[in-house]
Amino acid sequence: MNTVVETVKELVRPFAGKPTELIQALHGVQSALGYLPRQAQEAVAAALGVPLSQVRGVVTFYHFFRTQPAGKHTIRVCLGTACHVRGGERVLQALQDELRVKPGQTTADGKYSLEVARCLGCCGLAPVMMIDEEVYGRLDPKKARRIVGETP
Repeated sequence: MNTVVETVKELVRPFAGKPTELIQALHGVQSALGYLPRQAQEAVAAALGVPLSQVRGVVTFYHFFRTQPAGKHTIRVCLGTACHVRGGERVLQALQDELRVKPGQTTADGKYSLEVARCLGCCGLAPVMMIDEEVYGRLDPKKARRIVGETP
């Protein structure tokens, strides 16, 4: 039997037959695997007794669930109001061009995952991005590319 399926079955055993615990079960599986591959989603659906479409709906609706492995570093570009007004979209586009990924994707080498945030709470530094837990502000496309290029 597939080790992913076996792992998921063990993780969701406390939630078996409890459809109301779907989000909790998915959190546990993602914590263990790092993301929610289709096989894991199928195993969760079977264990909780819910349709796969319901699991897929929850996974794709909530931004904190991932359907592919995360990169070594996560880049979050803020597109909240202040960042949007001050050029956050240009910063995001520059990073998309540089990394050759779209938001929600991971680079082919597995080094970076690119995400969009609605607000990082640093409006006075707009536009802003975070790489892992480090905040970088007053960005322009050139500065953002340089910072990412210097990330080990």
